[in-house]
Amino acid sequence: MRRLTLALLCATYLCLSLIVALTLWRNGGGWGAGVAALVGGLGLCFAFHGLIARALESGQIKGEIDAVREAHKILLDQVERLDARLSQVAQSVEVDQHRSEELSDEVHMLESLVARMQQRLDEQGEIALTAPVRGAAEPRRSAGLFEVVREALAENRVDLYLQPVVALPQRKTVFYESFSRLRDATGRVIMPAEYLSVAEPAGLVTAIDNLLLFRCVQIVRRLAKQDRRIGIFCNISMASLADETFFPQFLDLLSANRDLAGALIFEIGQTAFDARGSVEARNMGKLAELGFRFSLDKVTDLDLDLQDLTRADVKFVKIGAQGLLDELTEIDGRLVLKSLPDLAAEDFAQLTRRYGIELIAEKVESERQVVDILELDIGFGQGHLFGEPRAIKDQVLAEAGAPPSVVRPFPQVQRRAAFG
Repeated sequence: MRRLTLALLCATYLCLSLIVALTLWRNGGGWGAGVAALVGGLGLCFAFHGLIARALESGQIKGEIDAVREAHKILLDQVERLDARLSQVAQSVEVDQHRSEELSDEVHMLESLVARMQQRLDEQGEIALTAPVRGAAEPRRSAGLFEVVREALAENRVDLYLQPVVALPQRKTVFYESFSRLRDATGRVIMPAEYLSVAEPAGLVTAIDNLLLFRCVQIVRRLAKQDRRIGIFCNISMASLADETFFPQFLDLLSANRDLAGALIFEIGQTAFDARGSVEARNMGKLAELGFRFSLDKVTDLDLDLQDLTRADVKFVKIGAQGLLDELTEIDGRLVLKSLPDLAAEDFAQLTRRYGIELIAEKVESERQVVDILELDIGFGQGHLFGEPRAIKDQVLAEAGAPPSVVRPFPQVQRRAAFG
């Protein structure tokens, strides 16, 4: 097609040149002028043809170059997207690997905790074997409760209940206090007072406390991923702090989850805090170095050593609302606290704040108590008036992970011996 077009154009150029040459010849220009016109016309036509062809070719090449540039730009964009996706995949793999290592450490820790409890329970089972059968109602009850506790821990029937702690007077939830509870196979909640009555004589309290504390931290970590603005109080016993086997593993877990420092507050009873030894104090310091805070609860003596609390990184003190109001008395026309007669009652909260400690009035049951608490300038409240403890969703518990199945049921011979 291109050859035919070129042939037609050449014929056209020849015809035009001949017309010009013949015109000059007929007008008296002579043969010389005619031939010159013919040659000049052909040269001029082919010159214009070359210029136009070059311009068209340049335009085509430019268009192709633009298309190549556009394709190159699209390719670069795709490469950048692919690189970003690969970076995300690599990051996800790294996070998953880190998470896998954490889970592996947690599983080993759980295995250690449950194995130690298993050993204690096996020892208790051997004691049950040698116990006299006659009048064995109490041993039977204890053995049955041990079996229930063992199964609850093995099958991950550990529930976490949360009770709100509100800011006053707005009553906006700013913290939660967590309570760990066990459930039996029927779904009945086993209260601590119930299983501790048989766990204390058997020396199982520390093992149970350690396991429940560990599960609490696991679940709080899951909740903190959803909302890091909320702090959660989690009970920790002095036995757990002093446990030379458990605490180093627990510290490693928290070291790998320092981001929980703002969401997790460890709670200790006043009596236990005052009786703490050097080991417990040192381990509390290690937790404080990671950024974790402490809270003092079950407070009965308001004559607090605020400097000691500050050194121990205690940031909250919980006082029973009614107990606090019962402490109020009037001396020389001034409202004071019986434990601190030299200090005006309304200045007590301000005094603790100077040491970086906030007071929380707990077990608030009535609106009248709220009014009296506000007069004492206490900034936080907790109790059934603001919300009862509620179990968190089962799916959160499941996603936190289940302990390994290393807790074995009582052997049948032990069961029969224990039950007579």
